[in-house]
Amino acid sequence: MEIERGSLVYSIAGRDKGNLFLVLKRDGDFVYLADGDMRKLENPKKKKIKHTNKTNTLLELDFDNISNSDIRKILKKV
Repeated sequence: MEIERGSLVYSIAGRDKGNLFLVLKRDGDFVYLADGDMRKLENPKKKKIKHTNKTNTLLELDFDNISNSDIRKILKKV
C-alpha cells in the first residue's frame, strides 16, 4: 500500500517521533501531516516519506469540510 492522502502514518524521526498523523497531501518525496493538536490543518508538517512509517489504514474523508477536532477524534480512535 502506497502512502497517499487519507493515510495514517507514524513519525519515525524528529521531535515528533512515535506520533500518529493524517496525511493531508503528498508532493513527490514529501507528505504534509496534521494531528489536529500540535500540527493543525492551517500549518501542516512537511516531512520526508522515508521518515514516516505507514499503517494499513486509509480513510475516505471529505478534506474540504474536515476540522482539527475531527482529526483529533479520528486519531484517538486508532
